Amino acid sequence: MSDEAKRTELFYDYYAQWVRVYKEGAIRKVTLDKYLMTQAWVKKLIPHTKLCDMTRITYQQLLNDYARGHERQTTMDFHHQLKGAILDAVDEGLIDRDPTRKVIIKGKTPAVKKIKYLNQFEVHSLLAGLNLGREVSWDWFILLVAKTGMRFSEALALTPKDFDFAHQSLSISKTWDYKGDGGFLPTKNSSSVRKIQIDWQTVVQFSELLRGLPEEDPIFVTKDKVYNSTVNDILARHCQKAGIPVISVHGLRHTHASLLLYAGVSIGSVARRLGHASMTTTQKTYLHIIHELENKDVDLVMRSLSSLS
Repeated sequence: MSDEAKRTELFYDYYAQWVRVYKEGAIRKVTLDKYLMTQAWVKKLIPHTKLCDMTRITYQQLLNDYARGHERQTTMDFHHQLKGAILDAVDEGLIDRDPTRKVIIKGKTPAVKKIKYLNQFEVHSLLAGLNLGREVSWDWFILLVAKTGMRFSEALALTPKDFDFAHQSLSISKTWDYKGDGGFLPTKNSSSVRKIQIDWQTVVQFSELLRGLPEEDPIFVTKDKVYNSTVNDILARHCQKAGIPVISVHGLRHTHASLLLYAGVSIGSVARRLGHASMTTTQKTYLHIIHELENKDVDLVMRSLSSLS
């Protein structure tokens, strides 16, 4: 194909080929799915736009049209997934100038999302109602997530080998592909690879529970496909039985972090325990809890100062 023919190629066709060549097989399926979703939006919004017609105004209009139904951060992600392909087209001389330069990211104001979590009394009520028998079960899974704050996929990937009972720790180094065909996958990011300290009671319970199980096989995954909804339904029934608010498995992760913060554990320690890439993520997620703690600190400061007079 001549350069001129390439320049008049539809942008959608170029982007679809770019995703196939550069992304398929090189990134995780969950990430590839995001590129494919962006590809579908390109076809919907600019099905007839040619490469040579991709100017700053054309590109800005594409982002504006996408932003009408999406939050600003989602629009930013959409832009980043397009930008790599566009810059390659500029390098190849198929687009005259970089149309992404000085782009303006718009989008709907995100709704305020207050995380769902249980207080300490409610957690005690939940855990007291679990049926912790001698065999591995989803009740044991719920207990472990509540005590460690692991992500759902991280907990599914646990094997007996990941437990270091002598040092009371648990190694997180992989996840389980429950959305796909199963099997181990890398963690969400490098910060997610970590060791989590576990209490002595959990050590005793799991050292007995895992005795004799294959060292490198996942503990909670059998031959049947695992669905997030299955475990959430079991958890919901336990919450209803205990007369406490219904939360999801991810809500158990929030509960774990919230209890640590209220107990006075530093944000840095909580971030490391959760496997967050930075403390900023922890601060954003638990902002309202941090504000509550700051208000308590102000009261404490005032009481301390007034006692000096």
